[in-house]
Amino acid sequence: MASVALVTGSARGIGRAIALRLAKDGLNVAVNDVRAREPELTKLKHEIELKGRRCEIVVGDISQESDVVGMIQNTVHALGQLNVMVANAGTMMVKPLLDLSVEEWDRVQAVNVRGTFLCYKHAAKQMIDQGRGGKIIGACSISGYRPATQAPAYSVSKWAVRGLTQVAALDLAAYGITVNAYCPGIVKTDMWEDIDAKVTQNLGVSKGVAFETAVQTRSALKRPQTPEDVAGMVSFLAGKDSDQITGQSLIVDGGIVFS
Repeated sequence: MASVALVTGSARGIGRAIALRLAKDGLNVAVNDVRAREPELTKLKHEIELKGRRCEIVVGDISQESDVVGMIQNTVHALGQLNVMVANAGTMMVKPLLDLSVEEWDRVQAVNVRGTFLCYKHAAKQMIDQGRGGKIIGACSISGYRPATQAPAYSVSKWAVRGLTQVAALDLAAYGITVNAYCPGIVKTDMWEDIDAKVTQNLGVSKGVAFETAVQTRSALKRPQTPEDVAGMVSFLAGKDSDQITGQSLIVDGGIVFS
């Protein structure tokens, strides 16, 4: 039986690229996002099936425990097992600390921290029941290494993902489950389009200037990452070549942050 991956937040951007890459690698894939993005998931499902892999859509909000439990149950029911969990879904708030409301702060933490915790926890329980180990992979960021003053709630949430990944790696090692995270830098996605628009407004510069300036001044390789660049790292973490790597948050940023 082919291995099975569940990728959250996979309707677009990095999550979509990860789902397609894992299908290319030979895995059957369950794709997840919120209900409003189900049409995009349907298109992604068709693309995965064209690659000769099976695919299941599991709609849900990762910040809600009942949704996460249901997503995993539906994945196993449709595809037979769960071997790789990619907790990719996340949200970002571009707003300085002094302007953040409690509600905005809590929403970012609910998705990025609680949601990742729930994905780790319930994927691990399923993998333990199966008794064959597994791979749990979370979405961190270079903002989890280097504070982002324009997005403090997001940055703090990604520091938390790093800590959660290390704790989970220690807890789950006895079951043959590795836990790692990937840390993208400046990736050309819809999320970065939103960031650029808000930073542009704050700084009073032309659209695209903030994005290109960040790439040229911060990146050693002088180009943004593509979703496919990040998907390549996830492919490695999901495969056998990473069996002796756990508790790590691996940077894919073109040379911005050096840990």
